Amino acid sequence: MAGNKYELKQNKIRSMKLLKRIAALALAAMLPLAVSAQKPKGKDQLVTISTAQGDIKLVLFDDTPQHKANFLKLAKEGFYNGTNFHRVIDGFMIQGGDPNTKDDDPRNDGAGSPGYTVPAEINPAHKHVRGAVAAARQDDRVNPSRASSGSQFYIVENHNGTPMLDEVYTVFGQVVDGLEVVDKIAELPKDGRDRPLSDVKMKVSVEAVKKKKIAKKYDYNYSTQTLEKK
Repeated sequence: MAGNKYELKQNKIRSMKLLKRIAALALAAMLPLAVSAQKPKGKDQLVTISTAQGDIKLVLFDDTPQHKANFLKLAKEGFYNGTNFHRVIDGFMIQGGDPNTKDDDPRNDGAGSPGYTVPAEINPAHKHVRGAVAAARQDDRVNPSRASSGSQFYIVENHNGTPMLDEVYTVFGQVVDGLEVVDKIAELPKDGRDRPLSDVKMKVSVEAVKKKKIAKKYDYNYSTQTLEKK
C-alpha cells in the first residue's frame, strides 16, 4: 500500500511537471505572434485630408481591397482636391467626395460621382465606431446590392459610434489622427440641407509610411484596426 501511494505521488509530480512544460512551450510559441502583432511589417498608405479646420489622417483596410484601391487612385489623381464636405450633422457624421461640389450650384451637391460604383465589401468585423470611414451609397430601394458610390464617403463623428449603420454600408477605413477636426467640421453652421454655410474644401494626399511607425505614432492597432488610446 505504501509503495502504491509513493508511485501515485511520483506520477502526480511528473504529470505536473509535464503540464508546466507544455504551458511554457505554448507561451513561448505565442510570444512571437504577440510581438509581430505589436510591430506590423511593411508599409501602408497614410491618407491626409487637409481642410481649413485642420488635417484628418486615416488608414484604409486591406480586406476591403476594391474600396481601398479606388480611394487611393482618386486621391493620387487629385480627384478630391477642391471638393467639399457638403453634408455635416453634429452627433452623426460628415460627408464629402462629390465632384459636383466644385461647381457654383449647391443644389446638386450629393448627386455626383466619377461615373461608376464600387461593389459592396461589407464586413461584420468593421463597425461604425468614431472615426470610421465608410462609403456613401444610394438607398436599398434603387440599390439592392448596396454598391457604394464611386467617390463619396463619410466619417463617423458620433463619439459613441453609429451602430445602426453596421453591416449596411461598407466601412473601409479609420481615422488615426484629427478626430477633433472631424468634430469642428460637424459643428459648423449649416443650411436646411445640412450643407455648411461656408465651403469646407479638402485637399487629399497619400504617403507611404511604415506600418510600425503609424502604429506607434497614432496608437493604432493593425491587428484589430482600432485606436488604442483615443
